[in-house]
Amino acid sequence: MTSDLPHPATRQPFPSPVPPGTGWPDDPATAATPVARTPDDVRRAAGPADLAELTAEVSVCRACPRLVTWREDVARDKRASFAGEPYWGRPIAGWGSETPGVLIVGLAPAANGGNRTGRIFTGDRSGDWLFAALHRVGLAAQPTSVHAGDGQRLLGARMVAAVRCAPPDNKPTTVERDTCAPWLEREVELVGGSVRAVVCLGQYGWDAALRTLRSLGYDVPRPKPRFGHAAEARVTAPGGREVTVLGSYHPSQQNTFTGRLTEPMLDAVLTRAAALAVEG
Repeated sequence: MTSDLPHPATRQPFPSPVPPGTGWPDDPATAATPVARTPDDVRRAAGPADLAELTAEVSVCRACPRLVTWREDVARDKRASFAGEPYWGRPIAGWGSETPGVLIVGLAPAANGGNRTGRIFTGDRSGDWLFAALHRVGLAAQPTSVHAGDGQRLLGARMVAAVRCAPPDNKPTTVERDTCAPWLEREVELVGGSVRAVVCLGQYGWDAALRTLRSLGYDVPRPKPRFGHAAEARVTAPGGREVTVLGSYHPSQQNTFTGRLTEPMLDAVLTRAAALAVEG
């Protein structure tokens, strides 16, 4: 265990990784939160959980040994530019409104982004792009998201990751994806009644969203709709409510530096999502 370091927002000292229930801003877990250690544990825990229980249990999950080792190694060793602050080093729970009109689905936390800050898409260049765009279209209270405890709020939106731990090379295995799937499925089940638009960041987010919706009984077209920037697919929830699934290129540095994704392109997708949420 490394020496305790001060949290950037509160200045409270924490070790890296951060134990649950020790005062990290927005930590949903306590020292008594049950820990899932196997895929079967994940399935058993996710099924009956309410949103608060689910969020807490996600944040302490240890069901994927390779991901646990990686996220904690990164938290202890640290990137040089962040050597003076603690790393969260745990899974990243979904975050935002409990009754969202817009659901945003990404791949996984970044090793030195969400894995450091404790909030999805927070503390890295991808998050800088995403939150600036969300603020421009009215879905975030602030244009930046730098750390849990910074006052940022999502407005009528919620963010989730298909895989809740930072994976090596940003590439979870199929087994890891499937082990984590019950967390995503239950979260979408709990918040999905208000969702009118699902924004998928990248091919991985698109596939995860459609796979999850189909598993929950949504009528998803076959063959599976093709991903592309600004692609749209209409799916029908049990009971007949229509939901629009929107594709966006991921705001990765590779895409933003090369111009494959521009600010107007991202804004257009998020503006469309926000409009659909209001229409719904």
